[in-house]
Amino acid sequence: MARTVKDIFCRFKTLQGFQVNRKGGWDTHGLPVELQVEKELGITKDDIGKKISVEEYNQKCRETVMKYKDQWDDLTLKMGYWVDLKKPYITYEKEYIESLWWILKQLYDKQLLYKWYTIQPYSPAAGTGLSSHELNLPGCYKDVKDTSIVAQFKITRSAKSEFLFKSTNKNIFVLAWTTTPWTLPSNTALAIGEKITYVQVNTFNSYTHKPISVVLAKALIGKYFSDKNKDLKLEEYKAGIRIFHFRLFRNLQAKIW
Repeated sequence: MARTVKDIFCRFKTLQGFQVNRKGGWDTHGLPVELQVEKELGITKDDIGKKISVEEYNQKCRETVMKYKDQWDDLTLKMGYWVDLKKPYITYEKEYIESLWWILKQLYDKQLLYKWYTIQPYSPAAGTGLSSHELNLPGCYKDVKDTSIVAQFKITRSAKSEFLFKSTNKNIFVLAWTTTPWTLPSNTALAIGEKITYVQVNTFNSYTHKPISVVLAKALIGKYFSDKNKDLKLEEYKAGIRIFHFRLFRNLQAKIW
């Protein structure tokens, strides 16, 4: 698809009578090839210069990156892509690299380069930043289990909140789940869903073992409280046990918040 899109515009201008020099080329992406070579040789980045010389490593990468060139050339001819394949540019060749350094020098002399900061994807294993192309390679993503936290935001008791949070417990908290706890110090508000039914549950703090009331989405009660414990009496709760007695106190609609 990418080659077809590239072909359309150049072909259109050619048919209009313009001279369009169309040179084939190979962007010899570094990191994916490096990882493939290291896997084939059974080495890591730390082994370069020890188990294998830098020159040998670079040569192996040059050979590997062009491994499927013939297949690309064959596809190019079959789809009728108008491009010169006899003298392609190859980004790892010294002439190409030097030409880029020359261009950067021109930009520098014209004061068109500047230093700035941006957030980039980073690979700790490879020790380098990652391009969007590299992030989209097969096998880059996998489902993993990670640690998250549930923060308790204490309700400030006032005449305004009394009709919402009626409870004998003075400690009433809204539960909020997050996988980015480092953002909590800067939080200024909690978001609630207009169509979500919330509930106020009377239970006990699992660390202090003191009575508390918590507010959470009704559909998520099972994530925090076991259904088999719903009939346990609050007054029979004993500190130190991992069985959380709870009682559904009342429903809360977001629209009345």
